[in-house]
Amino acid sequence: MGSASVIASELLRSMARPYQLAGIDLNITASIGVALYPSDGDSFEHLLKQASLAVKSAKDAGQNAIRFFDRAMDGQLHEEILLANDLHGAVLRNEFEIYLQPILDMRTERVIGAEALIRWIHPTRGVVSPGIFIPIAEKTGLIIEIGGWVIDQTCAILTRWAGDPGFNQLTLAINISAKQVGRGDLDHVLARALAEHGTQPNLLELEITESALINEPEQFVDLLARLRRLGVRLAIDDFGTGYSNLTYLQRFMVDKLKVDQSFVRDLALNPQNAAIVQAVVQMAVSLGLKTTAEGIETTETPQALRALGCDQAQGYLFSPPMPVDSFQAWAQGALA
Repeated sequence: MGSASVIASELLRSMARPYQLAGIDLNITASIGVALYPSDGDSFEHLLKQASLAVKSAKDAGQNAIRFFDRAMDGQLHEEILLANDLHGAVLRNEFEIYLQPILDMRTERVIGAEALIRWIHPTRGVVSPGIFIPIAEKTGLIIEIGGWVIDQTCAILTRWAGDPGFNQLTLAINISAKQVGRGDLDHVLARALAEHGTQPNLLELEITESALINEPEQFVDLLARLRRLGVRLAIDDFGTGYSNLTYLQRFMVDKLKVDQSFVRDLALNPQNAAIVQAVVQMAVSLGLKTTAEGIETTETPQALRALGCDQAQGYLFSPPMPVDSFQAWAQGALA
């Protein structure tokens, strides 16, 4: 293993040197997977398979890394294949459920809406964490079908609430994946769901991560313009963890920034986090945007956020995500 590690490290160093193409400096990174004979396999085909698993692990670790094959990788791949097979039929079998986590107005402390989150209730595994099945759905492309289901269900919930004076002004936010954005037809999917359920569009908020904004900005600006014409609200999720570029914000014409929970946790005790949140809030105010702080867990945090000028709050301090019926019962008490 020692000599293989030395060779792999030298390859990474060689790849890291800039290359020139047509007078332009190019910087290249590499991911390296290593399988060793005879411990990992006794044939070229077997070693190639194990090395492929190792390079996949290197890419998952953030790329520009070296990984040696171990038996756990084989088991992990097998588990992913089983889950991917089950995911294909999960929508048809009605195994998904929408959970809602309340969003509160920071000034009045009243419920003004919720974030709609998907949960997979597997018939034999029980509740499968989104942290496990969403990455698989992204890799397999199933996120398109699953994301469409979430849009449809969320529109249906808003329409059911339309006749209830206690709920008919609550907004629902849903997460949109980069793959849904990349397909370019999100506005058509959304328009069909809004029309089918007769949903009031301004009560639906689409949360899109910063990374999704950067991949193809020109196409994205055009898509955002079409979404805005439908009347829905737009928010940038996990703000502060990616590019946080003021120029992008001016072009993308969003309504809200969601401050990432990594900056919100321990806010009252961490001056650096407080400075970051304050900068995000000031940026939002200058552009006429609302701000939501997510991941609030301690009683000291809301007061600190209020002092910084944050508009809305979300987190386990107020409530964990819960089934729609449970949210309605909880909200009735909170709205009373």
